[in-house]
Amino acid sequence: MMNVEELTFESARPARASRSTTFLPRLRQAGRRLAPQTLFFVVLIAGWEAMAHTAASPLVPHAGAIARELGAISLSGFGPMEIAITFLRMSLGFLLALAIALPIGILTAVSRFAERFFEPGIILGLTVPGLVWALLCVIWFGVSLASPVVAVALGVLPALIISVNQGVRSLAHELVEMQRVFRLPHHVVLRRIWLPVLYSFIVSGCRVGFSIAWKVIVLVEIFGMSNGVGYQLNAQFSTQNVEGVIAWTLSFWVAMLLVEHGIFQPLERHANRWKKGDTP
Repeated sequence: MMNVEELTFESARPARASRSTTFLPRLRQAGRRLAPQTLFFVVLIAGWEAMAHTAASPLVPHAGAIARELGAISLSGFGPMEIAITFLRMSLGFLLALAIALPIGILTAVSRFAERFFEPGIILGLTVPGLVWALLCVIWFGVSLASPVVAVALGVLPALIISVNQGVRSLAHELVEMQRVFRLPHHVVLRRIWLPVLYSFIVSGCRVGFSIAWKVIVLVEIFGMSNGVGYQLNAQFSTQNVEGVIAWTLSFWVAMLLVEHGIFQPLERHANRWKKGDTP
């Protein structure tokens, strides 16, 4: 007859086996997902190192020198603090643009007059370089939080409006007819029908908009700020420190990769979870 310890061991064995059978497939799946990205970094470093050996110039530093500069920026805590300042400015400008893009995008999708009215402004926003918005906002607002926030909002706004517009236009005709037949209140239609459909389009627009925001914010920080990643890039450039310029660029690139994998990709999977073949 089995004693209590043997019974406990036997009952725990299936649970351990179950955990091992679920852990190994997840580990293999993570390996398959990370292998191409790891290979990209290996090829990038090897290619840069080959170019540095070929050039034999201080203008093309070796990967080791860049790594030491990047480590000094990161381990001191100074780099993460400057990146956080830049991200705060980007996020505020991005949220401002999103708050403006939602009503305009919806309005241009449901009204032909509104579409024609806003069309010149959207085209203007798409064609004007971020440098122009940066210079104008520094001239208008000076060294203040308003300069990067407004500049980022102006740079990102057209892309967000187009994303919202396309999302509303993709709304099924049956749903539009249903809201007319049942005479649903506008706030209910917005919350229950339009926003869920717009979700995936907004996430896609946010990914593009955030990359545009980075290109605008760095210019504002170069011309009119006393801190942030753009300011540090300008400071390293003024001393001809190529390692510093590349290290600060890489540090923000790593931060953007973390945002992409930690925020935007989970949001995109959540937004598209209802599609066939997608898993949450």
